[in-house]
Amino acid sequence: MVVPAHNELDHLPRCLRALATASLCLPVPVLTVVVLDNCDDGSDRLAGQFGADVHFVSIDAGNVGAARAAGFEYARSVCGSVEPERTWFATTDADSVVGTQWLARMTTADADMVLGTVRIPVWRHFNVDVARRYLHGYHSKGQGHNHIHGANMGFRADAYWKVGGFKALATGEDVDLVERFEATGMRIHRDAELSVATSDRRDGRAPGGFAHHLRELSGAVLRRQTKAQA
Repeated sequence: MVVPAHNELDHLPRCLRALATASLCLPVPVLTVVVLDNCDDGSDRLAGQFGADVHFVSIDAGNVGAARAAGFEYARSVCGSVEPERTWFATTDADSVVGTQWLARMTTADADMVLGTVRIPVWRHFNVDVARRYLHGYHSKGQGHNHIHGANMGFRADAYWKVGGFKALATGEDVDLVERFEATGMRIHRDAELSVATSDRRDGRAPGGFAHHLRELSGAVLRRQTKAQA
């Protein structure tokens, strides 16, 4: 598992505890790689606090795509003797919390890639009108889903390397990877029930990412309210 992090000292412990619990539900060893990307908040002090199967590496890319890519490159160097067709890769975000069965559900999906959904359990930074609009738009597709989140995705290692892995994109690195999986005819399973809790923060780590989407929704709600009052 790979977790990119840029100044996420406040969120990482909870994220890593959840990943440790999910790892216990598998009958095979699980390696977690935390990629500290241009961090200056003391996140490196967490290294060694979550067991030998959680590795911390540092880069100075300032780029989420590069951070995810570096994490999987590191995993390959550590687990080089493991056959890639029998290895499952997964990635989430430092401000996200996976469920107990997150990895177990992914690895039994009989697919080359699994895409899950995200939910915001507590709305702290946006009002109820923004939350309502977000939820309406997010769940308008019914049981299926067409969302792509770097916070909730996994794939077979050999398939990942075949399409070239994550690109060094400042945003949209997850969408780009999915498009390449689709272009090569890989089996993609979209699981609407496979949900990861994430935050509603206003200032995200990737320009144009999830936080940007929430701010855009907030602006649209504000414009609509202003128009109604005029």
